Amino acid sequence: MPQKDRPVIVGIDDGPHQDEIVRFAARQAELRGRRLHIAHAIRLPLPGGWATDGGEEDSAAHAGGRLVDRYEDLVRHEFSGLTVAGELPMGHAAAVLIERSSEAELLVIGHRGSGGFPRLPLGSVSWQVATHAQCPVIVVRPRDTSGQTENRVVVGVDLEDLSPDALDFAYEQAEASGARLELVHGVFHLGMLPTGPIGMVPPDFASLDRGARDLLEKEISARRARHPLVQATLRIERTRPATLLAEAARDADLLVVGSRGRSGVKRLLLGSVSAEVLHTAECPVAVVPGRGGD
Repeated sequence: MPQKDRPVIVGIDDGPHQDEIVRFAARQAELRGRRLHIAHAIRLPLPGGWATDGGEEDSAAHAGGRLVDRYEDLVRHEFSGLTVAGELPMGHAAAVLIERSSEAELLVIGHRGSGGFPRLPLGSVSWQVATHAQCPVIVVRPRDTSGQTENRVVVGVDLEDLSPDALDFAYEQAEASGARLELVHGVFHLGMLPTGPIGMVPPDFASLDRGARDLLEKEISARRARHPLVQATLRIERTRPATLLAEAARDADLLVVGSRGRSGVKRLLLGSVSAEVLHTAECPVAVVPGRGGD
């Protein structure tokens, strides 16, 4: 599918907080100038056949259609300039969303699953989609809306596995939304522990800090011409990366992390930091796959 025609797809189920997830996806579609597709997967065959005790009207397909119609109406009412359509793919929720990711600009899903399933813990639908999708995936966790966010995008950067695609996605998101961008890098070494391994020579932390800062400043400089309106800052601390990212993103609009690629053994692993922040971050988390393989 041509890049300009790729929609934003949001996977929904019949659980709570779906309005919030759909509105988030609609805002993402608006920012990108894309169509919004609202998808609800129907897994067949159903126990006992197609229809429930209420007959054909209460079948999964009819119920799914009503659900999609409800959220299409919500989007048309609140986002009048947005083109919206519904999808009722049949199959396992994760499988159909992963398949659709090859033709999507972005997937948006709830933290505890989406698409014709009960709201399962992360590690089922959301986990599989975030791990295997071919396009960026934003996992939305319901959050307290009483406080104000800081119009800030946070991106985690790992010097050993630097993801230019995640950085580019974060810059584009910050530019489109007028948000500040914060590049965050956590440095952790066993020698930092009070009871580190016997005989281990502590590394030269000052030198490591300088090296990390120099490299990441170059990444910022390389993107300044393409994104002149983005105000980017750099934060480097000597602590566990996942802990630092979750703390840094507490009041942010979005946390961006990279996955490990699209093929081979690495494609089966999301990465320990990305996996942990999907469980712990309070804000939506974008997982961005690399364009290449390993």
